[in-house]
Amino acid sequence: MGKHIEAKQGEIAESVLLPGDPLRAKWIAETFLENPRCYNRVRGMLGYTGTYNGKPVSVQGTGMGIPSALIYCHELINVYGVKNLIRVGSAGSYQKDIKLRDIVIAMSASTDSGINNSRFVNSNYSPTADFGLFMKAAQYAQKNNISIKAGNVLTADRFYADNAEAYKKWADFGVLCVEMEAAGIYTLAAQFKVKALAILTISDSLVTDEVTTADERERSFSEMTEIALNII
Repeated sequence: MGKHIEAKQGEIAESVLLPGDPLRAKWIAETFLENPRCYNRVRGMLGYTGTYNGKPVSVQGTGMGIPSALIYCHELINVYGVKNLIRVGSAGSYQKDIKLRDIVIAMSASTDSGINNSRFVNSNYSPTADFGLFMKAAQYAQKNNISIKAGNVLTADRFYADNAEAYKKWADFGVLCVEMEAAGIYTLAAQFKVKALAILTISDSLVTDEVTTADERERSFSEMTEIALNII
């Protein structure tokens, strides 16, 4: 049993979907999984295990931001033996051609976080997706006519920036969107030799100021969930 996850050994599958919102974890489990069982309620961070097409799969809420996500991912890997971490989260678009509800797959994750500064002094580590999971996701999307964008995303430490125009520097260098967990998850996966991928749905746009509702973010992002479930 972990400090933040109360599951017993064997109750969590080797492949875990990681939404930030615990209520999205509940929605995914109840919508997509057969016979979902709740294994975690500690701090309200819900976790479930069920089956999808006969394969065991778990869904674990992680909370918002790198520090929260790494607590749960560390325990999933080192206490429960998880091998595949797939973030299914929301993101803010940095590009005109990336619209609300578009799907972005993070090939790599730039960050303004200092999470790796103490590990790589005077150097920059580049957190990247697992190639095998990335290829499976891209191929599944293509086969099933699901449009995706893929490339570099920004993992930000702050949701509200001091300068509303600061995103444009990242956009000028081709960064597709902003979220808050991928760089940390990719780094932890590399450290412990497991696989990780972030599949994101655009929930708002810094270019147009369009936004989705909280209910839509919790319950409607089904295409990225479909991709995630079909690559494990």
